Amino acid sequence: MSHVAYELGTQPECWERAAELAPAQRAVLPRPGERTAIVGCGTSYYMAQAAAALREEAGQGETDAFPASEFPLHRRYDRVVALTRSGTTTEVLDLLAGLRDAGVPTTAVVGDPATPVIALAGELVVLDFADEQSVVQTRFATTALTLLRAHVGRHTAAAVADARTALAEPLPEPAVASGQFTFLGRGWSVGLAHEAALKMREASLSWAESYPAMEYRHGPISITGPGTVTWSLGEAPEGLAEQVRAAGGQWVAGRLDPLAELVRVHRLAVAVAAHQELDPDRPRNLTRSVILAAGEEAVR
Repeated sequence: MSHVAYELGTQPECWERAAELAPAQRAVLPRPGERTAIVGCGTSYYMAQAAAALREEAGQGETDAFPASEFPLHRRYDRVVALTRSGTTTEVLDLLAGLRDAGVPTTAVVGDPATPVIALAGELVVLDFADEQSVVQTRFATTALTLLRAHVGRHTAAAVADARTALAEPLPEPAVASGQFTFLGRGWSVGLAHEAALKMREASLSWAESYPAMEYRHGPISITGPGTVTWSLGEAPEGLAEQVRAAGGQWVAGRLDPLAELVRVHRLAVAVAAHQELDPDRPRNLTRSVILAAGEEAVR
């Protein structure tokens, strides 16, 4: 079994631990009414998007999400939360250093605290039980989001139950043999759709796209046809499933909690990789953390 296959299978237990941990971290996570930014790179950025939307939907205050490399330093925030599995990603560390010097309160949600992030973040939330060996992120990302989801009162036991269902039920056929995927979300699940597409690209080298569900009709649906899969993470707009089927594409409805639907995509990514005889633990051109030499710009 690959590392990623094992790690994605432990997500329900990790989510339960994160939800239990959330009340004890209340003082270092954004308080109601605080103007907040959540940042990350790659997968963590997409989790930041989902967390920001959840926080605003919960009425907790204005919340923005940025890639760490694109953070607008001219804006003022009451707190910046950085999601960083490794605690070593250059863009995140550079941003935290700059925010520290500017006196902005920061919290890092990290998988490995024995890294440079410990000296740069004002506060740490350690999710070492969700850290991973795999380059491809699964459980750390969804566990960090569960922590933030629980913090704003939007986590439920049903999400964990749905994750267990996502791990147990058969994958949609013939999606495993497809090479082109489109993932759709609405509200906070837009970030999850972006992450779903990234997982398919990373693990299986598949052609994968992602959009807000209502935007799919505005051009992207033109690529739908035989051999393509369109997957909704959450409730889909009325009539969209019928349009996809009429175009010859496979429609996968999001029946579970959107985060649990992402777990189904994790499984699909590993299955597609196996179908193509790829090793999902060794994705092409990727490393566990992007660490740049002085003066070097990120390419991811």
